[in-house]
Amino acid sequence: MRPGLLFLFLILVLVGTSRTQEHVPKESHNINWSKFSGFWYILAIATDAKGFLPGKDKRKLGASMVRIPKAGQLKVVIAFSRSQGCQSHTVTLRKDNKKAVFRNALRGVKGFRVLSTDYSSAVVYVRLGRAGREYKNLLLFSRQITSSFLSIRDFVDAAEGLALLEHAAILPKDASCANTVLP
Repeated sequence: MRPGLLFLFLILVLVGTSRTQEHVPKESHNINWSKFSGFWYILAIATDAKGFLPGKDKRKLGASMVRIPKAGQLKVVIAFSRSQGCQSHTVTLRKDNKKAVFRNALRGVKGFRVLSTDYSSAVVYVRLGRAGREYKNLLLFSRQITSSFLSIRDFVDAAEGLALLEHAAILPKDASCANTVLP
């Protein structure tokens, strides 16, 4: 077993999967979006979207570029390795007036929330949905190709709360797809 997978397995064993009810973690309300914006590697993902991740031998690090075009908006580019190869998507999100969430219903983004961040790593929750289908995605962002134990622990705790723990994956350190969105 590769070291990254062994590490995730050990964390999963320590955390356990005793929760049966979904609990959406609270989002961070006091984010400095200027500090948060920029390039991020996506080191891990947990999702309930079937078939989203390609086979283990074709997975690569994801990436995201977050920009602030104007107040109350985020422009987010996300690149992932899929079974068809590296694919990137760009969407402009608008801030909800009442909650610490950004959305774009026309593009199928029901919510983009930063659950925790120290600006070197972040746990991001993205809800997608159209035509009566809804998907939960939890992403571990990092400014570097590696992450700390605490950031992985935050990710695992959030995945457990969202009932996504059994669908979590640490992505291999191949940055060839992630490099497609570098500025």
